[in-house]
Amino acid sequence: MTSPKPEPPHYDNPVIPGFHPDPSACRVGEDYYLVCSSFEYFPGVPVFHSRDLVHWRQVGNVLDRPSQLPLPADAMASDGIYAPTIRHHDGRFWVITTNTSHGGNFTVTAERPEGPWSDPVWIDLPGIDPDLAWDEDGNCWSAFAGAHGADFFGVQVARIDPAAGTVLEGPLPAWEGTGLQWPEAPHLYRIGEWWYLLIAEGGTERGHTVAVARAPSPRGPWESAPDNPVLSHRSTNRPIQSTGHADLVDTPDGRWWMVLLATRPRGYSPGFHVLGRETFLTPVRWEDGWPRVGPVELRERAPGSPRPVEPAPRRDDFDAPELDPRWISPRSRPDGSWSLTERPGWLTLRATGPTLDRPGCTFVGRRQLHPESRTTVLLDPGTGRAGLSVRVDEAHHYDLEVADGRVDVIARIGPVRQTTAARPVPPGPVTLEITTRHVRELPPDDAEPRGLHVAAPDYVGFHVNGEPLAEVDGRYLSTEVATGFTGRVIGMYATGGTAWFDWFDHGPHDAAEGP
Repeated sequence: MTSPKPEPPHYDNPVIPGFHPDPSACRVGEDYYLVCSSFEYFPGVPVFHSRDLVHWRQVGNVLDRPSQLPLPADAMASDGIYAPTIRHHDGRFWVITTNTSHGGNFTVTAERPEGPWSDPVWIDLPGIDPDLAWDEDGNCWSAFAGAHGADFFGVQVARIDPAAGTVLEGPLPAWEGTGLQWPEAPHLYRIGEWWYLLIAEGGTERGHTVAVARAPSPRGPWESAPDNPVLSHRSTNRPIQSTGHADLVDTPDGRWWMVLLATRPRGYSPGFHVLGRETFLTPVRWEDGWPRVGPVELRERAPGSPRPVEPAPRRDDFDAPELDPRWISPRSRPDGSWSLTERPGWLTLRATGPTLDRPGCTFVGRRQLHPESRTTVLLDPGTGRAGLSVRVDEAHHYDLEVADGRVDVIARIGPVRQTTAARPVPPGPVTLEITTRHVRELPPDDAEPRGLHVAAPDYVGFHVNGEPLAEVDGRYLSTEVATGFTGRVIGMYATGGTAWFDWFDHGPHDAAEGP
């Protein structure tokens, strides 16, 4: 009797969960590197490394110094850094991106993806979402999405000197796409005898698509693929939605793959996605000189044998000399607002603003990675006011706050700010926990509107010293309610005096979900 043939390896999408949109990837030998948009958060542009396109670990941030990431103190949520592209050329890594809040388009370079990355070289190009590609003569070309109000609103192409920041030729009108709104996110590739231009169309919501054109030269003329869009999940009931903003990457054996953003909405119509736009992976096949992809599945056959990288720990005990690169803060993180040495083994946070409802607060958080999650901290509030918050922006966040011997659950939803539960706590350290579940943990309140449990994508629970305190409908911390381009970030904050955090733990609610 012959033994059954082993099942080929598979992987689960998304490959980088949580608020990691607009992925761009490149290969160097057998290693892959990927960057994502970071918008108003500092440090900016997370950098990931993989050996198999499936298992990724963040190795740094491209923009980790204030000189690289000048964001105004009042920069709006979802402004800041848009759509980076990463490429490797002539022994160096290049990233080009847009700071929509200050300066426009720029490049930075590094010898190693972990950094250090250079200060920005600003480029006099309009629009957003710039790309980099080099031809056989060494010329560098940048495709970008045209500026609003320009004579040509579509994708344009320019020949540039990326090291000097000068435009050498153009910009030249390239392709307006297939007629859908927002032709953007262009990437240029020389594959075989053709230049290919991959773009996103239809907006980054449910109508999102991927379209492609080709030309004999970056100067055109551009021919649209006969079956555009080559990928879209619009008007389907698939669990993955908003597929688009893609980049192509090849493997050493000559196969092609696509990284792209998508969402996982839940709840009653219209559905709510709460983690933001996430990074997915899907295979690419070539037919008649055109790439063809999709649909994107939650489980796909892997590119090859798994080559896992060591996963990042879910718990941070704040014993390292520097903050892990996964920690982010809105707009800036002033030196005087935090410390790892003031109380060794603890993260010290010092208030720089009196409320999370306005920019300028002290907040250090991590992206929510799991639909069903558990986040726990040990807080010593001292005489200050501090806590644990899950936020989308200043107008949409839920806080578990300790001050004056009391812990409050505070919900900020648009213009409404309400304390939903409170309990006294003794002086000294207190354990705070925020959970997200698709099912309720607490019994429903008789006063709640009928059908509330049907609509919610999840429920956000609040616990103090292991005891449940309150539960709130999670739809109000979704993109469909808050709007914008980011996702949930769960973090520690101080809005009065000084507070200390001994550890932070974020992972799946049930250990059976995985690391």
